Amino acid sequence: MTTQQLYYEQPYLKEFDAQVLSCEETKGGFAVTVDKTAFYPEGGGQSCDVGLLGDANVLDVQIEEDRIIHLCDKPLSGSVHGKIDWERRFDLMQQHSGEHLVSGLVHQKFGYHNVGFHMGADVITIDFDGSIDSGSLLEIEQKANEAVWADSETEIFCPDEETLKTLSYRSKKPLSGWVRLVRFPGIDLCACCGTHVARTGEVGPIKLLSCVKFHEGVRIEMVCGKRAFSYLCAVWEQNRKISGLLSAKPLQTAQEVERVLDETSKIKYRMNGLQDEIFTIKAEAARGKAQVLLFEDGLTADGVRKLCNACMEQTSGLCAVFSGTDGDFKYCIGQENGDVREIVKRFNDICSGRGGGKPPMAQGSCTASRVDITAFFETL
Repeated sequence: MTTQQLYYEQPYLKEFDAQVLSCEETKGGFAVTVDKTAFYPEGGGQSCDVGLLGDANVLDVQIEEDRIIHLCDKPLSGSVHGKIDWERRFDLMQQHSGEHLVSGLVHQKFGYHNVGFHMGADVITIDFDGSIDSGSLLEIEQKANEAVWADSETEIFCPDEETLKTLSYRSKKPLSGWVRLVRFPGIDLCACCGTHVARTGEVGPIKLLSCVKFHEGVRIEMVCGKRAFSYLCAVWEQNRKISGLLSAKPLQTAQEVERVLDETSKIKYRMNGLQDEIFTIKAEAARGKAQVLLFEDGLTADGVRKLCNACMEQTSGLCAVFSGTDGDFKYCIGQENGDVREIVKRFNDICSGRGGGKPPMAQGSCTASRVDITAFFETL
């Protein structure tokens, strides 16, 4: 028996009553069919509905030929009351309708095809078979939101085969027979089996988040409706905090960040110069020593290497520089015209180190204490 598809007949239906037709134990739960359902089965890039069927949780919904299978966590029989997770469903309707608006506008402007569509838990991704520059992306976003503000009625219909031949609609493959079309007037006409909002105004704000090269075209990330509102609220909150930290007006934070980065760059340049001067002084103090072992606070891995290299230039002996705290040291070990690989291997074995390099110099890290490190080098 064919399941009556209430999600098409009444896409805003949240609850319904039905009769269980079959219930079979399967992997992950129980496969249940009913005579009618408002639970949308996964398809067309849209995730399935979840919710309650009787006293069972509906975990997944799939369509197999004319049967709609509800994967439930309990067996069911007789009459059942169904209740879909409406907040989730409406979110998916907003995302799906918003995707149609954007895909339709891209097709209008460039003639590109939507060759991939995924509705994730956080964002939607759409893949197009052509490139889109940043200016055009802003234009598409503007027009998509204008379509939302127009609050036009969504048209969903199934034309007969002769009428279908006369219509120009988007589809990933040639279709015939029963075809369900979704039209957003003046924007898009597309073959689609998903659920959609009744009017474009219900899509809510549309925000295109990114556009990156993908295969021979681009991939766009976007959010609509409540997701877009939540995203923009989170961005605003981040900017509000930055605004407070920089003592800048909210719309001037980027300019202030640029100023701070410029100042920071100048400070780093000066600090690097001072650090090099200090390294030169310390290296000069190592002149003539048979072995140099230094512990310095606050050095980066690059700083550890630079200090070790400066010391190597002043002595022919073994040089070792460490920076960090007990249990978390960065190191550099070297010897001008020497080969430290065997010493580094022994050090790593004894002092729980990791690292290596070329014959005259090696870098790495270790979890030993300063006492253990000093003891190791005293044995050399």
